[in-house]
Amino acid sequence: MLVKKDLSYKLFKYSLATLLGVVWFVPLFWLVITAFKDKTAALNLFQFHFTLKNFVSVSQGAPFFQYFMNSIFIAGTIFCVQVITMTFGAYAFARLRFWGKEILFLLFLVQIIIPNEVLIVPNYLTIRDLHLIDTKLAIMLPFLGTSLGIFLLRQTIKSIPMDMEEAARLDGCGTLRILWHVIMPLSKPAYVAFGLVSISYHWNDFLWPLIVTNSVHNRPMTVGLAIYAMSAETGAKWAETCSATLLVVAPLIILFIVFQKQFINSFIKTGIK
Repeated sequence: MLVKKDLSYKLFKYSLATLLGVVWFVPLFWLVITAFKDKTAALNLFQFHFTLKNFVSVSQGAPFFQYFMNSIFIAGTIFCVQVITMTFGAYAFARLRFWGKEILFLLFLVQIIIPNEVLIVPNYLTIRDLHLIDTKLAIMLPFLGTSLGIFLLRQTIKSIPMDMEEAARLDGCGTLRILWHVIMPLSKPAYVAFGLVSISYHWNDFLWPLIVTNSVHNRPMTVGLAIYAMSAETGAKWAETCSATLLVVAPLIILFIVFQKQFINSFIKTGIK
């Protein structure tokens, strides 16, 4: 009886997971199919004529290559700087002793629960006063420090035995060499987990770049796609719009497929620690 119950529960669990997977996959499947369809059959589910003309039309209708390079630069630079700031911040909260450390760390944690949208007005006023409107630095500046990254890395560093750090000091290593040769290699799962979250967030970010940029040279893919889709000339062209959308999401899908195993393992290990 107990075995039958377990079997039924597993069957229900896997059926529900399969159903949710199908529901999640349908929009992506429709997007990919429509991107490669002839535009005359874009809204017809039962017609499919493979073509690449939609991508040619998109590349001629908007500077998507420029948008693509802007997104790579913005997401990549933010992550690289965040790695530096979160490493020093997490190490200070995990290993150093100074007055007010616990209160300061609590203030960092409060920042995690505050949505970025709440800070848009003060951030915009600051960027305007610094005369950085319509620059890539304006998009990146509010995100160069990360409380979430510091929190994740601090928990990982606290789980690393102090003996390893003391052994490195006996070998003549200073703090910077300990960070580079001991802390960072042993914290790789936390960096991978945070890196995928950070890059996907800033690759998909739309509202803040829309507010602080107004030129092709600084717009990321998301803003360029929105302007392309909402323009009067292209608004009704579903096939071209789907092709442009596929160009935006394809790098993230490929990134997730390639690093799927490491991504899941990183979160599991980080969560356990």
